[in-house]
Amino acid sequence: MPQTTNRTAVPSGTILRHPCTAASMPAIRLWDRMVAEATALSTTDRLMAGPVSRAVLSHGCLAEALAARIATRLGDAELDAAALRDVAREIFLDRPELVSSAAADLLAVQDRDPACPDLLTPFLHFKGYLALQAHRVSHGLWLAGRAHLARHIQARMSEVFAVDIHPAARFGCRVMLDHATGLVVGETASVGDDVSILQGVTLGGTGKECGQRHPQVERGVLIGAGAQILGNIRIGEGAKVGAGSVVLADVAPFTTVVGVPAREVGRHRGLPALTMEHGLPNGEVAITGD
Repeated sequence: MPQTTNRTAVPSGTILRHPCTAASMPAIRLWDRMVAEATALSTTDRLMAGPVSRAVLSHGCLAEALAARIATRLGDAELDAAALRDVAREIFLDRPELVSSAAADLLAVQDRDPACPDLLTPFLHFKGYLALQAHRVSHGLWLAGRAHLARHIQARMSEVFAVDIHPAARFGCRVMLDHATGLVVGETASVGDDVSILQGVTLGGTGKECGQRHPQVERGVLIGAGAQILGNIRIGEGAKVGAGSVVLADVAPFTTVVGVPAREVGRHRGLPALTMEHGLPNGEVAITGD
């Protein structure tokens, strides 16, 4: 078979695997729903028939469609869409758990965002969702030792989506990046499962020190718009960070912090990232930036 950019030549007689064969059952069920939604849209809006066919209906599974969608949005003169599609496809083939995470992220967006009526909307249009999946590809490349290719994807994400996530940063699953414009995540940051982050957030460092120097965000945390969380600190499980806050110290689990610098204003139960409830614990002031 012909050789493509960034793809190793395949020895004669090799049986090529396909990412669709490694799909999990939840990803398969989600894909079936997306195909049904895409089919319905293509029959009700003729102007969308072409785009939805290219994005969904011409593919066999979520992995194939997602690789193509990332490539369509991020391909450029230096790394064209066909080459980038092959790169993303290889990563999904090597790490099928990333496709399962992509499916879980898509369901999380539909569940938490009242502006999201279906699965097709974030897949086609929400740059927070697409940026996170592109980061999963760049992170896979980073782990594989392909640092410059990973950084190329990071740079393109910054240019196209206004989202700048270092390829080494770690993300769990069922994560929602809502709006996402202006999000910056540093090299040693980590974000746990079931986290929701709004626009303009920085998970950054505070100096030139080496080693662990960025925040560790645990499960179920909700981070409001414009929050700046800086340094080697831990944001505990189920914590809530108010919009515009500057956090410079650890935040205890199930605690709400607001202000500059951030201060504790109360405790709560449950995981605010799932409810997207931005209010203070006593309900007096809303801290959402949405």
